Formats: sequence, structure tokens, C-alpha cells
Amino acid sequence: MTTEAVRKSRGSEENPEFGPWLAQASILVVDDEPGMRNFLVRTLGPRCKRLDEAADTEEASRMLDSHHYDVVILDNIMPGRNGVDWLAEQRDIGLFSDAILMTAYADLETAIRALRAGAVDFILKPFRSNQLLNAVARCLDRMQLQRENYVLRYELHTTSDHLLLRDKLIGESGAIQKVRDTIARVAPLPTTVLLTGQSGTGKEVAARSLHSLSERAEKAFVPVNCGAIPPDMIESELFGHLKGAFTGAESAREGLFLHAQGGTLFLDEIGELPLQTQTKLLRALEDRRVRPVGSEREIPVDLRFVFATNADLEKLVERGAFRADLYFRINVMQIHLPPLCERDRDVLELAALFMRKLSQQLGMPPVPIDEAVRGALMRYDWPGNVRELRNLIERTLILGDFPEGFGNARRSSPASPGGTLADVERNHIQSVLRDADGDREEAARRLGISRKTIDRKCAAWNA
Repeated sequence: MTTEAVRKSRGSEENPEFGPWLAQASILVVDDEPGMRNFLVRTLGPRCKRLDEAADTEEASRMLDSHHYDVVILDNIMPGRNGVDWLAEQRDIGLFSDAILMTAYADLETAIRALRAGAVDFILKPFRSNQLLNAVARCLDRMQLQRENYVLRYELHTTSDHLLLRDKLIGESGAIQKVRDTIARVAPLPTTVLLTGQSGTGKEVAARSLHSLSERAEKAFVPVNCGAIPPDMIESELFGHLKGAFTGAESAREGLFLHAQGGTLFLDEIGELPLQTQTKLLRALEDRRVRPVGSEREIPVDLRFVFATNADLEKLVERGAFRADLYFRINVMQIHLPPLCERDRDVLELAALFMRKLSQQLGMPPVPIDEAVRGALMRYDWPGNVRELRNLIERTLILGDFPEGFGNARRSSPASPGGTLADVERNHIQSVLRDADGDREEAARRLGISRKTIDRKCAAWNA
């Protein structure tokens, strides 16, 4: 460990009351008085990850253009420009950092103007170091809670196997062990990763594994399903927007890129991204900067990018539905997730895990997995992969037994009397559709695949 790292570590350990986020924070100090800047640097420097200082607002503006700060601490009375007016201007052109205003004048008018300009805290001079540290800690706690709440609300709208599997790829088969070995090799590197494989094979679980084994593990992991966001909203969701940038934008909001600042951004179903957004994503990848909707400022971002798709991106490029330059930019390191039918006895281990975990969640007794069921689990092709298996176990727990006839399920092969794998897949999907009274949304949920997949299959079958 370097001397600088030891110094910062000691500073953090000596002040645990200021929260866990201070040691990871990036802070900008703006004050024209050298003595005050020196005091702030001595107080905050040993405790935070990065601390920059500016002697005036012009220098501060240049620094904001080149780096993202979690907190900006600024004096109100400075030559040429007061802090409140400068802060209001920065909010208008795209400043999302929390701001703490320092002032020697405690009048009500200044406090109101500071709040309207977007300051989140107010410190009266003279102040002690603990008052400053507590104000910064409050800002960081507030920012962290806002980001965590936003990401959690987003995840609640998605159906993800990671809720049970988290960051672990379960199984001992050679196919999944190869994936684990590759992840272990690439995780410590900043390399962009593209995860491929059928729907339900565990691409998000693999992405979380990459994050947890990386140096960014303590920062946020932000998953985004590009196919689940309406095309007219995706730019705002990814890059953020300013107040009044479009109809309904009643306040400024950080995008998912900034929520993942310092951590990992996982863009799932990247093939579903609209062409216009693909262009802006390519620029963000190349420049490591994003421009919120309605903003004049590009905000620097420090992220690890992981992408995933169940589509053939090369064919999408040939059809003009996916940018070739973006494909080559994201296809740096490709990891393929094998379908469940190619993972030998992993299906039994996963079934046992889902049975144990889901029975606890649902408050229902586990259903025994006897030899007949084990054989059926091994013979079945699992077109919906791990997600379909999870949904089968959940239905079994609710009904109290495995579906009638499940023990007679057989894995097909091109030479089998049951027809080809495509025939079995078609028969199974159509059977589930009949059981769901033709409701494709419900059938997709039961199968553990996307509605778009069923629509695409039915179109191919003219069904």
C-alpha cells in the first residue's frame, strides 16, 4: 500500500462517524482566500479520495468541465462573482453535484437564495472542522441513498434471477466452469465485456460476478434493460436531464450513467437500443463523457461497461439495425453463456437451490425432487433456460406438486421420434400459450422468456 493510501486509510478509520462514503468521495473547494482553502485541504484531503481547489469561479468552471465531483464547497462572497449566482448558473447548464455554501452572513435572504440556487447545505463562518465534515457526510449519505433507491426501484420493475443467484454462477459442469474461469481472468481489468447467450442463461448473474471480482466492487452495479425502456425515454434514463428539458421534466435528474459513477454499468439487451441512442452511446464510450438532455455541459464518467445480448449482433449490423462501429467498440471481450441443456447435471443443483430459496420466500414446504423428476429435469431441453427452471419450481411450490406428465418429458435430438429440437420447442411454447388462453405476456412469464421472443417465434410459425 502506498504512503498516500495509508494516509487516507488512517484518516477514514480515525473518523468513522463521518460515514463510509467520505473515503471514496471527490470534492471541489472554491474560495478566494488562501487561508480558508488551506484549512479545507488539511481537513478534507486526508479523508477523501480526491480534493481539488479553485481560487475563483472561472477556475472552478474549468475543473467541472474536466472532472466529476460528488460535492462542491464554495464561498459566497468572492471578487467578481458571488457563489450563489455562480451556483445557479452551473445548475442551469448541468451541475448535478451536491453544493455546500460557506458564508459569514447569516441573513434569511441569502439562505433562501442559496436554496433556490441548488445548495443542499449552509455553513456559517467561522466553523470547526467537525461541522464541515458532518455537512459533507450528510451530502454523501443523501446522494448515496438517492442513487440506491433509484436503482432498487428500477430493479423492482425487472424479473431477474440475480434475486436468488446474486453474483454466483451455480454449477460444476465444464461449460459453466469455463465461463467462471474467464470471468476471473477479465474481472480485474478495465476491459469492456460483451456477454452473449440465449434468454435466461444468467447473463446478469455473470455481469454481477464480473463486478464483484473487480476493483469497483464497493461501488454501484447498475443494471439496465435496454429493451424495457420506451425509445422516447431511454436517452433521459441513461444520461439524465435538466429541469424543463422536455415536457414533464419538472426537476433535474441524474441518469443511470451517473448513478453508476465509479462502478459498473450493465446494459442488457443492447441489440434493442434505438439507432439514435446507439450513436450517443458510442460517443460516451469513446470520450467517457455524457451530456444530459438539455445540458450545455458534458459530464466526465468513470465506469466499467458490461453489455449483454441474446441476439446475433453481426446479423443486426448486416441489416443496418445496429451500428458496426458500436459493435466493434463493445465486442472487446466476448463471453458466451451456455444454454442449460448443455450444462450436464447443473440443472439438478439449480433446481435444489431454487426449491430451497423459493420455499423460504413463499413460506411453503419444499416439494420433494424424486428420481423420476430428476430424470425429467435432465431429459428436458429447457428452451427458457435457468429462468424457465426457476418458474417451474415456483409453480410447483404453489401447486404442491410438479406438473402432471412432467416425469415423461424427454430431451429430443434430430434423430429422435419426437422430432427436432425446434419441433419440441414449438410444441412446448404453443402448449404454454394454450394453458394461458393465448395471453402471450402470461406465457412469456411462465416460460421465463421475453414477450418479444414469443412474438418473434409466433411470427416465424405464422401462428
